[in-house]
Amino acid sequence: MKLEETQSYTKQLSFGKKTWLLIIGIIFIASTLRSPLTSVGPIIGPIRDGLGMSNVLAGLVTTIPLLAFAFISPIAPKLSKRFGMELTLFISLCLLTVGILIRSAGSILFLVAGTFLIGVAIAFGNVLLPALLKLSFPLHIGLMTGIYSVAMNISATTASGISAPIVLNTQFGWQGALGIWAALSALALLLWIPQLKNRVSLQTVDEKASIEKSPILWRSPIAWAVTFFMGLQSLLFYCTAAWLPEILISEGMTAEKAGWMFSLLQLSQLPMTFIIPILAGKLKDQRMIVVGVAALYLIGYGGVLAGGLSWTPLWMIAIGIAGGASFGLAMMFFTLRTETHTEAAELSGMAQSSGYLLAAIGPVLFGFLHDATGSWKSPLLIFMLASLLFLIFGLKAGRDEKVTV
Repeated sequence: MKLEETQSYTKQLSFGKKTWLLIIGIIFIASTLRSPLTSVGPIIGPIRDGLGMSNVLAGLVTTIPLLAFAFISPIAPKLSKRFGMELTLFISLCLLTVGILIRSAGSILFLVAGTFLIGVAIAFGNVLLPALLKLSFPLHIGLMTGIYSVAMNISATTASGISAPIVLNTQFGWQGALGIWAALSALALLLWIPQLKNRVSLQTVDEKASIEKSPILWRSPIAWAVTFFMGLQSLLFYCTAAWLPEILISEGMTAEKAGWMFSLLQLSQLPMTFIIPILAGKLKDQRMIVVGVAALYLIGYGGVLAGGLSWTPLWMIAIGIAGGASFGLAMMFFTLRTETHTEAAELSGMAQSSGYLLAAIGPVLFGFLHDATGSWKSPLLIFMLASLLFLIFGLKAGRDEKVTV
């Protein structure tokens, strides 16, 4: 799809309330993409004890969504071409709401089945929202990506913060702490209904775009650079979320303080998830941003590796800023390195499929290295190595090139 076509489409929406309805719908969809997942970690203990699960099965609950992301992401662009992006997102929200309710029904079978449905549903939003932003807001991709990223991260932080208090201070238990997020997905579903009216016009645009020959992404060096960039930032985030509090506890920090340190890390992400997409959108070449982000990762993880707790808040802030910046930059690469929204969806699907598969392997490898060596030093060296690889692939992904082959 040519720039003139997308500009024309945006102008059609810019008069009246349609644009605001679209923006609100995007914000609420974004808010459902992490909260059903981050609500689990803080209460995995009560869930495990309540259902009599093993630690292995409890760990699998956190891995299932990542595996679903990996296998469903390549399918999402194909279904959106067939049914339209709006209808596909609408169905995914229906599936998400059902999955959340099933997950909180109170049995191991329902927990696993609901978690799988949640992972499938979120995979569609992960892949299609960046493409929708490129289609609907071609002149404001950075701003809209920032808004979308902030909405996702605020809801994720909120979910991780209130899950344990719900279990401890109310009668709803872990089922209520997980099930409450069905209300948010149902609200997003209702707010998205007006967009179904645009399905025909968007499919018409998509048909025009399909006439153009798209590159075969699996043969594109830029596409692979973006894929590994996405995968490495995902690996760093999920390994950090899974193991960093435990590492701090092993160094002598209390469990409560380690939790606050991880909260500080998450809060440090928020400004960057908004600022970096806007900055990246204004630059043709994003390699200097990549260098700065990689440096912060190395400083933060290097500080943790060096040991000692006095400077821990500084290390958490450095890792948090790097994590927020790298996520925002990864989302922008899907649109900056492609010509059309169709290509953006395909690249998003490719990068998130391989990326989340790598992220799913990371925490398991991290735990294996700790068990094999009896120390956190080897796993922490994985953080350093991943940060260096992040820099290498980021320097390629950050070049002002498109995914041609």
